[in-house]
Amino acid sequence: MAAAYLPDHFHFPLKGFPPLDYSSQSSSSPLCFAFTLSGEMAAFFQRLAKAAPTAFTAAFAAGAGAGQSKPGFRFPIGALAAVSGGISYIYYQSSADSVYLDEIKEQAGPKIALNPDKWTEFKLQDTARVSHNTQLFRFTFDPNAKLGLDVASCLITRAPIGQDAEGKPKYVIRPYTPISDPDSKGYFDLLIKVYPEGKMSQHFASLKPGDVVEVKGPIEKLRYVPNMKKHIGMIAGGTGITPMLQVIEAILKNPDDTTKVSLVYANVSPDDILLKQKLDILAASHPNLKVFYTVDNPTKSWKGGKGYISKDMAIKGLPGPAEDTLILVCGPPGMMEHISGGKAKDYSQGELRGILKELGYTEEMVYKF
Repeated sequence: MAAAYLPDHFHFPLKGFPPLDYSSQSSSSPLCFAFTLSGEMAAFFQRLAKAAPTAFTAAFAAGAGAGQSKPGFRFPIGALAAVSGGISYIYYQSSADSVYLDEIKEQAGPKIALNPDKWTEFKLQDTARVSHNTQLFRFTFDPNAKLGLDVASCLITRAPIGQDAEGKPKYVIRPYTPISDPDSKGYFDLLIKVYPEGKMSQHFASLKPGDVVEVKGPIEKLRYVPNMKKHIGMIAGGTGITPMLQVIEAILKNPDDTTKVSLVYANVSPDDILLKQKLDILAASHPNLKVFYTVDNPTKSWKGGKGYISKDMAIKGLPGPAEDTLILVCGPPGMMEHISGGKAKDYSQGELRGILKELGYTEEMVYKF
């Protein structure tokens, strides 16, 4: 299915999903035998007894009071196999009495769709064109599961690009930040700029509904905690808006989070501004969000900023340097170097440079995605 052009006012209503705006056995049985518990094993069963019926505790005490230096037991071999195999029930049998331990149910949390250690396939449901070179991709998973994404985190995707000299598959791997709510049921959305020579973005552009992409993650970037700072400033360029939007929506959907957010968003032209209508609606309905746009190539009717982000734009659009201030930066390498300096070769934060350093911000006040 070809991707349909998505006007700026389109709300992306996909079928089935919300709009964009996760018996008894005798003691003489040959299957039973007596053994002596080591101190470590005894401690294990004592801990286990806390979650088991009281009869188990009584049986444990009875064995210890029989003049033995260590508690004695009779266990069916099947029970030992059950313990060693991780099965959460034990059948205890003795000549004096029989005790059946009900199944101890593990406190299993909700199923998680993502796996940080394993490549998992996610099926593409649909695509939509957001701008002339950017598309949105919606992938689905079990709606009874949670995506398992914390704010702010990204995913790693991979696609096959042939074979190496030994005939083994070769892959291109790229990280992307979902822009959908991490709590969305059964889907997540990726906003991807398609480059003419981009191996991964071209692979995404070739996908059709029903195709799958291998994903691993999440990869946590910045652990956001409500009210961790009084005021958060953001500088984004192009698709660098994706982690910013993740943080913005986490703040705005939490009525107990009073964090102020100021976003300076740079693009080549007005038509390149991604998700502008969504950002405008959020800003209009939340007084703690302010957004300033600047473009390199403005139209005659453009009323926002013009040119690269300057010191003056940063001063007017961002909170000043302070202990309760955090500035987030994400964009293409040239912009990063101009604003804050790029990351180090080992992908650590690296030295703070650029406009932000000149304006008095410290490395503790700036985070580079």
